[in-house]
Amino acid sequence: MIVITGATGTVGRALVERLRGHDVLAVARRPADDLGCAHAPGDFERPETIGRLLSAGDRLFLNSSLWPGFVAAHRAVIDLAARAGVAQVVTVSVRGARPGRRLGGGMHGEVDAHLRRSGVPYAILQPTGFMQNLPGEIRDGRFHGSYGPKEVNYIDARDIADVAAALLTRPVGASGDHVLTGPESLSHEGIAERVTAALGRPVRYVDLPVPEMAAHLERQGLPSPLAAELAALMAETGDGRWASTTAAVEEITGRPPRTLERFLADHRAAFAS
Repeated sequence: MIVITGATGTVGRALVERLRGHDVLAVARRPADDLGCAHAPGDFERPETIGRLLSAGDRLFLNSSLWPGFVAAHRAVIDLAARAGVAQVVTVSVRGARPGRRLGGGMHGEVDAHLRRSGVPYAILQPTGFMQNLPGEIRDGRFHGSYGPKEVNYIDARDIADVAAALLTRPVGASGDHVLTGPESLSHEGIAERVTAALGRPVRYVDLPVPEMAAHLERQGLPSPLAAELAALMAETGDGRWASTTAAVEEITGRPPRTLERFLADHRAAFAS
């Protein structure tokens, strides 16, 4: 059986769709009748509720949003998976994850390190930023950041689901990390130009120094320490470290990753006017 945690999230829903016809159990905190597959309640804040769903030989897709208890909860689920005899864990991390990095990079880094030590065969997916986050960032024809002028990579979350589906349905291979990227990297001004062309109305990227971006995020309701960290993370992401692309999506799935234009065409309705 393939057990999918985070089944109602962006990647989880797409993965459920790709695994139609397979023996799947979707795990979510809230009722998930709309997924159209077998499902069960499970909450990372109570890892035992996920652990009791696991059996020897299962394949586990490990994924959830970030919150303060993320690291401890994911470590606990990994330990329960090892104890149950799970055949493989496929988890979604982030590009450049390392213990000690800012925000999600550090949290994922700690979980990834624990998984590597667990003895369970694993595949760690390390994607760049999600294209699916772009619609929510654009307000009144503008979106803000502190990325600077360099190129940054984004990936369509559906490609992450495609990679996970391929790995979870083929014989378990060697454990390893997979850096997943979209087909090209663009500056945020370049992204604004592509969005403008796709939507037929002007969209502008506003680049701010880190302190000003932190203040902008605070005005949107983020606590001050988190706003400062997120603004600094944007500047780090924009220093070129996320500019290179990989062939991992095509190597694993047999087809190239989706372009930004494809994403925009498929999600036009998600962009508020």
